[in-house]
Amino acid sequence: MIVQLRISVPAELSRAVLECCSGESGVAEVALHPGASVVPPGDVILVFMARESVDALIEKLHALNVQEAGSIAVTTPELLLSDRADRAVAAAPGEGADAMIWDEVSRQTGEDSKLTWSYVVFLVLATQLAAIGIVTDSPIAIVGAMAVGPEFGPLAALAVALVRRQWRLGRGAAVALGVGFPVAMLAAALTAWLSVPLGLFPPDALDRGSAVEFIYHPGPYSLIVALLAGVAGMLSVISRRSTALVGVFISVTTVPAAGFVAVALVLGEYQKAAGSAAQLFINLAGLVVAAVAVLLFYRVVNRRQSRGARSRQGRSNATPSR
Repeated sequence: MIVQLRISVPAELSRAVLECCSGESGVAEVALHPGASVVPPGDVILVFMARESVDALIEKLHALNVQEAGSIAVTTPELLLSDRADRAVAAAPGEGADAMIWDEVSRQTGEDSKLTWSYVVFLVLATQLAAIGIVTDSPIAIVGAMAVGPEFGPLAALAVALVRRQWRLGRGAAVALGVGFPVAMLAAALTAWLSVPLGLFPPDALDRGSAVEFIYHPGPYSLIVALLAGVAGMLSVISRRSTALVGVFISVTTVPAAGFVAVALVLGEYQKAAGSAAQLFINLAGLVVAAVAVLLFYRVVNRRQSRGARSRQGRSNATPSR
């Protein structure tokens, strides 16, 4: 998988950047456009390289403070026909589908974890759907709530913040979770409180729902499901794959548990409310722990691959030409 880097830098940094780009494993092409950048004034360098090698190059560019003096843009061409590019991909360590660009993951999770009106509305809607599914014993409504729930964005951002020690990102994610869930649960509780006197569901609705018993009965499988969901969610972020189906898996007991807590408190089922609250906590914690484990695993693998690539490149450069 080939990606393109567009690097805009002041002219005095061009030589150092060109040396970094030209010496990196997996680079297929490097082009310099002197004076092409007008605002800010400087040069533009275009690099085609294997995705597996992008993170190592970006680390070197960060060391040169390129992001402060200019900019770095990473895009993926729809189609690139080049034998040289194919050879660069073959020479790069690892596989493009498994390659992770830390800055890309940090930016993506950061955007998904902001406390915005749309995030709150989606979480409120998801919790409302879950509450309706609980009182009507409707698995379809509960699955719909799982699909709508946006909570994995802040959870993934929290995992990235813990691994990379980006505390500002972590604070934003914690605020999104700490505000979003209470607001959504309060809205669900208010709806349930208004629905009881209207006769929309009976006071013993929680005793009739066999399809939702798993929500307020936390156990070993609650943690296992949360860990599996955290791995799946983090892999979907790293591999840039669609999170639609993964979102359903991730929300399997977070949003429904939040909705159950709200309804159970309104109906006076405090023991069930405590059980579903424990379910919610176990799943949120398990999701974050699993996501952190995936990121740490990728960090170790990427570092080993980078060291191996540098070692092979060093031996290649040391071989005398004939």
